[in-house]
Amino acid sequence: MELILNTFGTSLNRDNEGFVITHKDGRQRIPVDGIKSIQISKGAQITSDAVILAVEHEIEVLFMDKSGMPIGRIWSPKYGSISTIRKGQLNFTFSKEALVWIKEVIRKKIENQQALLLMMQSDDAEICLQREKAIGRLEDYRAKIASVEGEIVSDVASQLRGWEGISSKIYFEALNWFIPEGYRFESRSQHPAMDVVNAFLNYGYGILYGKIEGALIKAGIDPYVGVLHRDDYNRPVLVYDVIELYRVWVDYVVYSLAAQQVVTDEFYSVRDDGSYWLEGLGRRILIQSLNDYLEEVIQVKGVSRSRLTQIQLYAQDLAQQFKRFE
Repeated sequence: MELILNTFGTSLNRDNEGFVITHKDGRQRIPVDGIKSIQISKGAQITSDAVILAVEHEIEVLFMDKSGMPIGRIWSPKYGSISTIRKGQLNFTFSKEALVWIKEVIRKKIENQQALLLMMQSDDAEICLQREKAIGRLEDYRAKIASVEGEIVSDVASQLRGWEGISSKIYFEALNWFIPEGYRFESRSQHPAMDVVNAFLNYGYGILYGKIEGALIKAGIDPYVGVLHRDDYNRPVLVYDVIELYRVWVDYVVYSLAAQQVVTDEFYSVRDDGSYWLEGLGRRILIQSLNDYLEEVIQVKGVSRSRLTQIQLYAQDLAQQFKRFE
């Protein structure tokens, strides 16, 4: 379970071995057992006693910005990385194996996008035809990525980024055909979103960023040492690499909300510059929908676990891979 405090004036305190949430409608005591993380947005508060209780029970505390991205984190010292993982991670980054790994990450991302497009339903034969063409174009870029040669990632990084960007544009153009007309968008927009679907996507990716960063830290991996994303100063760039494997999960949840046509004006607000931002109701619906989806059990490589646990298992496997380069 996750405690999410995103309502202005809400506070979290400690009551012996449990938490107490205080808000405008009263107080609620929540036992510490079963809580995996605490997420706090601007306007909410947490006391030092509550932070200490969270650390004692290995509950991560995340501070989120208005777009759902984690901007700060407190975690247990028991997560501490061992030197063999960190040394190996640095060596791996400058190895040929890193190029093999990131190529497979991008190819898997495109494969996931193709699979989601194949799931889409439409009675319009022309849309279905265009969908097939888009899937074929995506397959062309998967082949290009597989065939690129180099000794280290930096040799071909610009090519990979370019092909990944073109593939994403093809994918979102195709996905947009299956979204109800009232929610369709002109293009993928970030920081800020220029329509409600992109606002949902941005916030959903922010939630996923936090979960992946937490999984890497718990596995002993330094999230600030990336492979393809290596140029951004003071950013958890490895998260930007790993998230490519899982973005489609957010895409599916957001598509499902749009397809159900449950989004109303109460879900978002529009600023003077035309940007869209999720409000309390929209954030609650998205967070609940995404968390429910991540808790569903799926099978990966013969292992049946929740989607969230699959992320954690992947991070553990990645840490073991890094250790071999120590």
